[in-house]
Amino acid sequence: MRTNPCFIAVLVLSIPFTAIAQETSYSGLDNHLSSLYRLSNAKTLSISPENPTGEKGKGGTLTEGTGAKAARDLGKGWKISPSVDIAAGATYTVAEIRGSGAIQHIWMTPTGNWRFSILRMYWDGEKEPSVEVPLGDFFAMGWGKYARISSLAVCVNPGSAFNSYWPMPFQQEARITIENLDDKAITLFYQVDYALSSVPADAAYFHAQFRRVNPLPYKQVYTILDGIKGRGQYVGTYMAWGVHNNGWWGEGEIKFYLDGDREYPTINGTGTEDYFNGSYDFENSERHQYEEFTSPYSGLVQVIKPDGLYQSQQRFGLYRWHIPDPIRFVSDLRVTIQALGWRSGGRYLPLTDDISSVAFWYQTEPHATFPKLPAKDQLEIN
Repeated sequence: MRTNPCFIAVLVLSIPFTAIAQETSYSGLDNHLSSLYRLSNAKTLSISPENPTGEKGKGGTLTEGTGAKAARDLGKGWKISPSVDIAAGATYTVAEIRGSGAIQHIWMTPTGNWRFSILRMYWDGEKEPSVEVPLGDFFAMGWGKYARISSLAVCVNPGSAFNSYWPMPFQQEARITIENLDDKAITLFYQVDYALSSVPADAAYFHAQFRRVNPLPYKQVYTILDGIKGRGQYVGTYMAWGVHNNGWWGEGEIKFYLDGDREYPTINGTGTEDYFNGSYDFENSERHQYEEFTSPYSGLVQVIKPDGLYQSQQRFGLYRWHIPDPIRFVSDLRVTIQALGWRSGGRYLPLTDDISSVAFWYQTEPHATFPKLPAKDQLEIN
C-alpha cells in the first residue's frame, strides 16, 4: 500500500503534547493539531514588507514601496509594499521583535543567487548569531535550483517559495537579518509569523550552522558540527553533496560524538543513504536510476544529472529531520560523516567531493563561536 506523506504528517502533529512531556500550561506556542482548540492569551503577529514592525493594526499603511507604482490608481492599502530590494553588499533587518514568544513560520521567496544571501538570527540580545546560513541552504536548496519539498520542518513550493516551520522561542527579543553578498541587488518577499506569550523556562534556543569543504582532503572525514558546548538536542541535517567520483558515493557512515566521546562515537550510522532513510543507493530497481523522494522526516530532494557539456558532475540534495527522534546531549556534541565510494578489489575509496551542510539544533545559551563563514568565492557553486 502506498502511504500518503501528508496523512503521516497529520498523525504525527496530532500526538498530544502530554505524550511527550508533562504539560502544566498552554501558552499558544505549541504547533500540534491536538492543541489547536485550546484558548490562549498568546498574541498572534506577523512581520512583512507591508507591516515591517509587526504592530497591531499597522498592516498595509505604507505609502511607499515596490508596489506603489502599480497601485497608483488605487491608493493607500492596495499592495503598496509587497517586497523589499536589498542593495549589493547591504544587510537588511527582516524582523526585530521585543518580548517573549516564538517564531512559528517563516516564508520567503528571494531573487538572485541564494548562496550569496546570508540569513542570520539572534536571540535575546546576543552579539553573535545563533543561525548563520546561506538562504538557499537553510531551506534545503543548496544548489541554487528549485525542487519541491514536503516535510514537517521545511516546505519548498512552486515556484520558489521557501517555508520554515521550525519553532524558534525567545525570552526577550529576536532579530533576523539577510546580508546580500552579491554584486547586484536582490528582491525579497517575506513573512515572519510569530506569537508573543510566556515561554517555558526549559525552552532551548534554535541554532543552524553552515559548512562547506571543496574538495574534501583525501582520507579526511567531513565535519558537520563541532565544538558545541551546552545542553540541547540535535534536530536536523541538510547536505548538498557534489560528487567528483565516477561511481557510488554514499558508503560513508555518520557519527555522533556525545558528552565526552573522543575516539569513538556513541551513535554510529551504517551508510549515507541509510542515515537519510533510504537504502541501496536510492535506486529505483526497475529504471536503474536514482529516485528522488520527499517525506515528513527525510528526503533525497535533488538529483542533478550531468548535461553532457559544462555540468559534468552529479549533485545531490538530502535532508534528515530528527523530529520524533532528537539526539540529546548534556555537555558537548560533534557530528561527522565519511565520504566513501568503491575501488577495485571490493575496497572502500575515500572520496574528495564537494560537500556542504547545515546542522540544525537547539541548545542552552551561550553557544560556542561559529567557524568563520566561507568567503564569497568559497561559497560559490561551481
